[in-house]
Amino acid sequence: MINRRRWLSACALAVTTSGAVAQGAYPNKPIKLQVPFAPGGTTDIIARVIAEPLGKALGQTVVVENKAGGGGVVGALETAKAAPDGYSLGMATVSTTAANPAINPKIPYNAMTDFTPIINIAATPNVIAVHPSFPARDYKAFVAEVQRNPGKYSYSSSGTGGIGHLQTELYKSLSKTFITHIPYRGAGPALNDTVAGQVPMIFDNLPSALPFIKDNRLVPIVVAAPQRLAVLPQVPTFKEVGLEPVNRMAYYGIYGPKGLPKEIVDKINTGVRKALDDPSVRKRIEDTGSLIIGNTPEQFAAQMKAELEVYKKVVDQQKLSLD
Repeated sequence: MINRRRWLSACALAVTTSGAVAQGAYPNKPIKLQVPFAPGGTTDIIARVIAEPLGKALGQTVVVENKAGGGGVVGALETAKAAPDGYSLGMATVSTTAANPAINPKIPYNAMTDFTPIINIAATPNVIAVHPSFPARDYKAFVAEVQRNPGKYSYSSSGTGGIGHLQTELYKSLSKTFITHIPYRGAGPALNDTVAGQVPMIFDNLPSALPFIKDNRLVPIVVAAPQRLAVLPQVPTFKEVGLEPVNRMAYYGIYGPKGLPKEIVDKINTGVRKALDDPSVRKRIEDTGSLIIGNTPEQFAAQMKAELEVYKKVVDQQKLSLD
């Protein structure tokens, strides 16, 4: 009996030790970082900037994969359904965790319970920009023009339920303006048609709009940012024009499926923070017009919850639907 007890005790110790070693060995194979949009957008840019230095910090390759569809829903769902082992992560955006869930009652995941928030890498200012043919080149003239002509003008967006759509609707509700929504299948086509003059304006992420602004192919009117931006010093923020609730930046973070162990969450969070300590990495992100965040999992979770509540109110107030 004694020998059997000793044998069972030794087996239990071996299992415990083996589990601890396996857990401590994370990661021991490449990690997938899923971007729920097509290549080339802001989410993809930031994912690819952070992937290599994060891989170095963790000691394993971080592979960026794009899975577009449904305004980010398809890729987000794949992350939600992944095994909670730290080898399948996703890029968390306002569109996939707040805007789309707020407007789509049939979305196949719960943004607050089906993911494990890890870190907000960066926040990106958004900008209302107009085609040069638009009869206004500053905010005062812009709002006067759209208020004087309700329904005359339209704006493009990446699609119904995306951040560009809901943030513009928030602006419309507070500024008492009426601008017609023209949804596209992605931010790229929406931006291209605005630059071409097919649609007069867009509410877009600054990183994708900025090259066209610098080339004078778009005119910036107002930005959603904590303060005026060094790259657009002449453009006021929404707070300055009396619309502080619209002063919301888009976040670009990392999350995993629900149930991700705290040890893994902390290791990834630490790895991203280490990557963000590299001046060259910071510069590449900041050159897009984005602001470095690098917060805690708890802080990121609170941000996600706050954004969802904001856009739920927008959907209710503006009586928005996918139909």
